[in-house]
Amino acid sequence: MFVIKQNEMKVLDLTIKPFSWLLILSVMLLSACTGGGGGKEIDNPTRGKIPVVIDDSYRLLMDAQLYTFKALYKYADFDTLIRTETDALDLFMKDSVPLMITNRKLTDNEVQLLRNKQIIPKTTVIAYDAVAFIVNKANPDSNLLFDHIRDIFQGKKSTWSDLNPRGQAKPVKVIFDHFKSGNPRYFKDKFGIDSLPPVCFAVNSNEEVVKFVERNVEALGVISVNWISDNQDTVSNRFLGKIRVVGVSSEGATREDASYYKPYQAYIAEGLYPFTREVYCINRQTYSGLAYGLSAFIAGEKGQLIVLHSGLVPATMPVRIVEIKK
Repeated sequence: MFVIKQNEMKVLDLTIKPFSWLLILSVMLLSACTGGGGGKEIDNPTRGKIPVVIDDSYRLLMDAQLYTFKALYKYADFDTLIRTETDALDLFMKDSVPLMITNRKLTDNEVQLLRNKQIIPKTTVIAYDAVAFIVNKANPDSNLLFDHIRDIFQGKKSTWSDLNPRGQAKPVKVIFDHFKSGNPRYFKDKFGIDSLPPVCFAVNSNEEVVKFVERNVEALGVISVNWISDNQDTVSNRFLGKIRVVGVSSEGATREDASYYKPYQAYIAEGLYPFTREVYCINRQTYSGLAYGLSAFIAGEKGQLIVLHSGLVPATMPVRIVEIKK
């Protein structure tokens, strides 16, 4: 609070010379043209509009996250771009989008390329995810050994009878959502292979994987678990009604002693399901903008509850597992 004593008041000269008026007017016009942000409208953590690129694996999760965020902050909006992992990364590295949702960390080389542009990417783990295997309802092999799956990807096994002596001598057709998605790359990294074996094929989306498996008994579909993990989501329920989710043993188990685990939340959280991974929110904004606000929201309490309800495992929120005995 400022107090001006009467006996200390001074008379100010309010006369402004014509040259001064021109200077002030020029500054005001320049400010109006630039919006105070170098020609760009600057967003903040809860306001503005930015593009966000999302790996197709997490479309359902991010639909819920963005819907809730926009409901809470009515002046925030997003252009959502659904892409394969490869295409999402390409957009991110070219500065076409400030925020990316993916299950792949940036490599040291990619981080350095951004640092060379004075950009320090901020990576936040937002969830724990899994890669699920699905089969046709008529396929009797709804449980598979970890070692057999590894043998398929390493080219050592190629028929259903290789996996089970009672199985048919038909070739296994491993079906991915897209060769540019994160799922093929995950298994290359997991099993140390440079290329996929001839039994692997790709369609164009997770939904098409489900459709192919539904029509082909010999198919072994590979799908991101978020597409079948939310039992309250109509898409997940529709998919689950068409196929069977495969249980997978731990590494080294045999048919005689194996326990099989499906990609349920509890088995992901406890590390019993063997094909799990982290989900990342990667932000390249150099200021505290809307990308930062969305990242913080997803990693916060409300966002992590959405992760939990989607069937994935929250990354920044404790999870209590309760065993229900029949």
